[in-house]
Amino acid sequence: MLYYNTRQRLFAILCLTTILLPAQSFAADTIPFEPTPAKVGSVPQNLLKLVHSPEVQKELELSGDQLASFEEALSKIDGPWWKARIKPESEQRTIIAAQEALLIKLLKSTISPAKLRRLQQIELQSQGTRLFARPEIAQALGLSKSQTSRLNDVYASTDEVAKKLHAAKSQDKTLISDLQSAREAESKTIVEVLTEKQKIAFSKLMGTPFDTMKLSRIYPLAPELIDSGHWAGASATNLADQRGKVVLLHFYAFQCHNCVANFEHYKRWHETLSSRGVSVIGIQTPETDAERDVQQVQRAAKDKGFTFPVLVDVKSSNWDAWANTMWPTVYVIDKQGYIRFWWQGELNWEGATVDKTIETLVENLLQE
Repeated sequence: MLYYNTRQRLFAILCLTTILLPAQSFAADTIPFEPTPAKVGSVPQNLLKLVHSPEVQKELELSGDQLASFEEALSKIDGPWWKARIKPESEQRTIIAAQEALLIKLLKSTISPAKLRRLQQIELQSQGTRLFARPEIAQALGLSKSQTSRLNDVYASTDEVAKKLHAAKSQDKTLISDLQSAREAESKTIVEVLTEKQKIAFSKLMGTPFDTMKLSRIYPLAPELIDSGHWAGASATNLADQRGKVVLLHFYAFQCHNCVANFEHYKRWHETLSSRGVSVIGIQTPETDAERDVQQVQRAAKDKGFTFPVLVDVKSSNWDAWANTMWPTVYVIDKQGYIRFWWQGELNWEGATVDKTIETLVENLLQE
């Protein structure tokens, strides 16, 4: 998950502190439900992930027609959100903020104010130490300039360590330890900086603790296939018809060496898992002139022994809809149509065992 490991520790400390303090009045126990500010890059944008989680949907007591309306609302925001993941960070945050705003507007006509308030509390809890960088939180708690400055300094220190770790492109044990220490320092600083009254107000704003560390689903509904009218391997299909099944969908190009390395896994999955409720679907998006020739694609699929449906993505329409960036890429889609995992590249590259990871996930999804 993308949530800070120190979130639960911080929340527990502050809530325990409020229990030991005498009751006092404070200015705000609610704030307007607004998107996470795009320009406040230190605050994680978690709302869209959270609303896709069945655990959060259960907490909001959504079921039947209300859940259907909720998912309809999600379908309006999922496409732009999913495609934003390949954008530069600043552009990505702007797109996500816009989709959060649309979602909040849609939900205001779908669920009760009390449930909307609970969703807001869960989002704030998920943002951990960084929620204090949100302007509306700082205003609600009455943070002073000196308090805000001190918090910004500790955030900047953590971000600097995180940047070094990312630049290292390896699991540097020293930097990992430094990052953990920096995140713990954020929690410690917040406890030191907040006044007793602010801690009480914070606890009231957060509501009942909710564990966002182990959510089972945080990705969007898979984009529906765009039928080009050309198929190989087996007859045409779509994802709507696959509801109730786990889907293993892969993008490939038949002349791509790395793609070919995965072919035996796709065939094995189709042969061994289809009887258990698993569908394998290929999307052949061209890179070379030969791969743009429908007949050559169909012939190659036959030669490789593909007996599962292969959509010939002649105009790269599906590639664009999925915001795909690499051949090959494999997506795992659950029985409700949500993306649960994806992998770019060879499944067994340099000793990797991603094929086994996917198979383990499939076993779990079949039990859901």
